[in-house]
Amino acid sequence: MPREETFAKALYTFDIGQNDLTQSLFLNMTIVQVIATIPDIVNHFSNNIKNLYSLGARLFWVYNTRPIGCFPQILTSFPSAKKDSVGCAKPYNRLAQRFNAELKNALARLRIEFPLATIVYVDLYSALYSLYTHPTKNGFERPLVACCGYGGKYNYGRDAACGETINVNGKNIMVGSCKDPSVRVSWDGVHFTEAANKFAFDLVSSGNFSNPPIPLKLACHPR
Repeated sequence: MPREETFAKALYTFDIGQNDLTQSLFLNMTIVQVIATIPDIVNHFSNNIKNLYSLGARLFWVYNTRPIGCFPQILTSFPSAKKDSVGCAKPYNRLAQRFNAELKNALARLRIEFPLATIVYVDLYSALYSLYTHPTKNGFERPLVACCGYGGKYNYGRDAACGETINVNGKNIMVGSCKDPSVRVSWDGVHFTEAANKFAFDLVSSGNFSNPPIPLKLACHPR
């Protein structure tokens, strides 16, 4: 644990929402049922912020959740979902947007409750979605197709996870990487590649995707 005198000087970062939403979907919950759980998820998260504040934390940097409707995992698992103009599943991106809206409102309430804290909402969703709307412009290709996977339109199969050995027509095949991960968005259908994460981080660290618009280098400062 950090020394007590440095606890308040640290920047506490949170990346929340993706697993809460996707795991519920794969427990056969409908989108409507998952939406009903969002207030409770966000409330628990707000309580965690309050608990850290009570221990002396004052600087918080909170990423919203990603455009899950663009994941090869979601696109493969729910093929009948209506697609948007770039091929992402609209209902599942709307689910993520609903979560993000409630998270943003909760953080706004916490700023009022704790005026001495710096609580930054970071719109990671919008930064990453630009990889789907303008992949070539940003140096990427085939954004909806997993780099490390096997099978189908999106190179993703739940029974053919990255790094596993599968049997195809009597022949063992190791599920491996695409030739150049540096130009791909999705690593394994669920996680982003290092290149995509770096692209998004470079955008959000500027503060242009944050509320309030504070660059990362100014978010953590001595008090």
